[in-house]
Amino acid sequence: MPRAKGGFKTRRYHKKVVAKAKGQYGARSRLYKVAVMVVDKGLLSAYKDRRLKKREFRSLWIARINAAVRAMGFTYSTFMNALKKQNINLNRKSLADLAYNDPKAFESLVEKVIISKA
Repeated sequence: MPRAKGGFKTRRYHKKVVAKAKGQYGARSRLYKVAVMVVDKGLLSAYKDRRLKKREFRSLWIARINAAVRAMGFTYSTFMNALKKQNINLNRKSLADLAYNDPKAFESLVEKVIISKA
């Protein structure tokens, strides 16, 4: 009896892997053995970077809020503390968006929060 090597199913799986490696340079996009390594590494990076993305965006929002608040003579930490004390529940994403897209509204928010703190 001849040895069964998979045939159709193996070819189908190999085609899937090579299709995922599309766009890679040279053998990486054509040869199964090399494509497997590239695809595995790419999937690992995608998994890792989905988590890193959250950290990076949070630090971007904090930097934007800090820059906008410092332009008015305050610090990020005092502003966030004043927000918490006033029970204003705006997340960093919306605060950064406000500071970036509508500086006048952000300035009025800062004045309201800081003045009522004092």
